[in-house]
Order: sequence, then C-alpha cells, then structure tokens
Amino acid sequence: MIHFRPATEDDVPAIVALLADDILGATRERREIDAYLAAFRTMVAEGNNHLIVGDDDGRIVATYQITFISGLSLKAARRAQVEAVRVASTFRGRGIGAALMADAEARARAAGCTLMQLTTNKTRADAHRFYERRGFTPTHIGYKRDLS
Repeated sequence: MIHFRPATEDDVPAIVALLADDILGATRERREIDAYLAAFRTMVAEGNNHLIVGDDDGRIVATYQITFISGLSLKAARRAQVEAVRVASTFRGRGIGAALMADAEARARAAGCTLMQLTTNKTRADAHRFYERRGFTPTHIGYKRDLS
C-alpha cells in the first residue's frame, strides 16, 4: 500500500530518478544531485511549497509538488498549484496516480484552497486524459519563457 508523505532530503535522489523516468525528463534532468538538494532546502524554507512522495514500504514510487498560493483574483481564492507529478514507470496502471491526486486534493482542501490547478506538457496525451478523468478541465493556455 502506498503512503503519501512529505519528502525528506534523503528522498531527493529517488525523486530526481522519477523525474528522469520518462521521455521528457530523460532529456532535461541532470545526474548531479547538489542543485536538487539546494532546491529542496529552498522549498522547505518557503513554507507553502511542498514535495510529497508515494512510499511503498521504503521505496519511493511516486512524487508531486504542491504549492499554496494566496491571491486576489477569483474572489481572493487560495490556489493549490500541482507540478512534477510522476509515478514510477513500473508502477503505472495500478491506481497510484489517482491516489496521488486524491492526496493532493486533500492537502489543498486542508490548506484552505478553493482551486487546484496544474500544467502539463502539450505532448503528454495520456496525462491529459488522466487529468480530465480526475475532473480537471483544460481552461487556459499556458506560456513559459526560459530565463537561464
């Protein structure tokens, strides 16, 4: 049974491996862990930015990041932004993704959020179907600009 819990610094290498465990991540994630550890420490210090892992008896098989954002629009809605959703390729098709999203929703509700949002790469057709089955609707067009 998968247990979802906040990530620890010791989980970071396994999380990075999950991020690299797909066709897009394989080309954009690095193997050097120091930058990821520094980013994890920054996330922890921010307070509203959480990295969650799905733990299967000590093995990290899923992960997501959830950030709570307070704002003025939509009647001062507090939002939960979900990113970096991954399930280990060998564990896909077992309902872990659905459990992961249910965990994210429970955390968002507990934090007082009235909206949960996410972005996904345009090429991830399977992910689009998955999110739509979870009740998400593709309401916006997203844009990114590389600042590196």
